[in-house]
This record gives sequence, C-alpha cells and structure tokens, in this order.
Amino acid sequence: MPRVTVVIPNFNHGGFLEKRVLSVLNQTYQDFEVIYLDDASTDDSDQVIGKHLSDSRIRVFRNEVNSGSPFKQWNKGVQLAKGEYVWIAESDDYADNRFLATLVRVLDDNPTVGLAYCQSIRVDEEDCVVTAIEEFLRGEGHWSKNFVNDGREECRRYLASRNTIPNASAVLIRRRVYEDVSYADETMRLCGDWLMWIKILLVSDIAFVAEPLNYYRTNANSVRYKNSDRGTYHEEAYRVVRYAMEQMNIPTETLEETCQTLAGGWVNSIVRRRTLRPWRQTRNIYRNASEVDHRLKSRLIKNVASTIAQSFWPGCDSGV
Repeated sequence: MPRVTVVIPNFNHGGFLEKRVLSVLNQTYQDFEVIYLDDASTDDSDQVIGKHLSDSRIRVFRNEVNSGSPFKQWNKGVQLAKGEYVWIAESDDYADNRFLATLVRVLDDNPTVGLAYCQSIRVDEEDCVVTAIEEFLRGEGHWSKNFVNDGREECRRYLASRNTIPNASAVLIRRRVYEDVSYADETMRLCGDWLMWIKILLVSDIAFVAEPLNYYRTNANSVRYKNSDRGTYHEEAYRVVRYAMEQMNIPTETLEETCQTLAGGWVNSIVRRRTLRPWRQTRNIYRNASEVDHRLKSRLIKNVASTIAQSFWPGCDSGV
C-alpha cells in the first residue's frame, strides 16, 4: 500500500504537464502512487501523460465531459486514493524534489496535524519568478519560520479573514481528516480550497515549512484566470467568512478588516471595471455579505463614493 497518493488534476495544461509529472516522479521520497485526472482536455495532454504510463504507479482517469469545478476533481482523487497522505499536485505547478520527503516527515512526527504546507514561489508561464501574495506573508513574522500550531487558533487569527494557504500544490493532507470533514464543497469554483482548509483545521492542527518547495503559476488556462468575473470570488468569499463566523469567535478587529477588504474589492470590481453584475449574482453576494457585515450598507456607500472619486481624480480622498 503506498504511503502517499499524488492526485494530478488536469485540464488543458499539456504545455506544463511534463514538468509537473517529472517533478512528482523525481521526488527523493518514492513511496507514492499517482492518480492522474483529466477533466476532458482538448489539447495534447493525452500525449504528454502517455509517455509515462509505463510507470505502474500511475493510474489514469478521464472525464468525457468537463466537471465544471476543480473541487469535484479533488474529491474524486481522494475517493480513489490508497495513501495515508494526499498531495493535490495541480497540473500547471511543479515542486522541489524534496517536497514529499520534507512534508511526510512533518506529518509523521505530528499525528495531530491534518495538513502541512510549505512556502510557495509564484512563477509565470516561462518559469520566471513574479511577485505574489507570498511576498506579503514573508513580511509577517508568523510565516518567517517553521511552526506547528493549533488549527482552530490558526483559523481564528488568520484563515477566517483571508486564504493564507494560497496554493493547493503546497499542501500535504492527512486523508482521514479530509474524509472526516465530508470533502470539499463542489458548488464552489474559486474559494473551495479556502473553505476546505478551514474545515480541516477546525478538527486538527497545522504545520508550516518556511522553505519554498512549491512553484505555482497563473496562466491563461488557469481556472482563476478564466473566472475574471470577480463577482464569483466575492460571492464565495463571503460564504467562507460566514462559515468561519459560525464555527468560532473571530476577533472584532479581524472581522472589521475582513469586511472592509471584501466590500472594497467588490465595489472596485464593479466600478473600475464597469461591469454590471447579473441581478441574481448581485443579490446572492449582498445576501451573503449582509450576514457577515452588519455595517454593509454604509461601507458600500463609502467605498462607491471613494472609488468613483478616485476614477475621476486619482489621488483624491472622497472625504466620505
């Protein structure tokens, strides 16, 4: 029985798939199986993975119709997994060959930890390093060194307000815990990972490795890139924060900062991009937001005034 299951969900990432597969097969830790899940790709992904099918550790599953959600593929991979630990290795990312050896050791040494993750580096389509959220995380002392923390406290202080685990490829999960929290929410397209981390950490602890062992990219074929309509993100983000509020006592200052950030981002995506949301989506966002933010109306008015003023007079303070 393999100790680790590596799930590689893929949709039209043929151009990056070879590097991803090799970065898995060349790990210094070799006790793993690979489950390759193709979500009805139309590019050369079949040819790329075909070159590696002589490796008996690789099992291939193909969808004839695209699933419509990356989290359906996550759940499918976990359901097929035999390993004690699961690595969801997104097909356009790649890893240092010490990734598994490092994180398996962390989970082995800390049986209460449900997920362990490492620092990430964001790269572009040419593998050149670009600035990303990790730069801001490094600036905060919490992520400057390795740690093992209480999961609920990590949620209360950090994940309740923002997704501080920004890339699934950086995470090694204890499969039993993933199953115990009833899998990822398949109705989500963008924030299902954020919600999944919270669910796991409500019942287990978290470990972090400060060394960057994961490389992830944003490219024209990524799910997040294609969902340029930020309304989807804000609708789901408010759902995640609401769930966190229902499960734990979030510090007032943390919740205030979160509400201000979400409201500002929502308004900015509408006014600056001059995109009119479908009424149903706007209503859903407002309903979810109002359950989180008791100052939502005044906050929206202030952000609209400020954003419009900045559009006409850059650098101007609306005074609202």
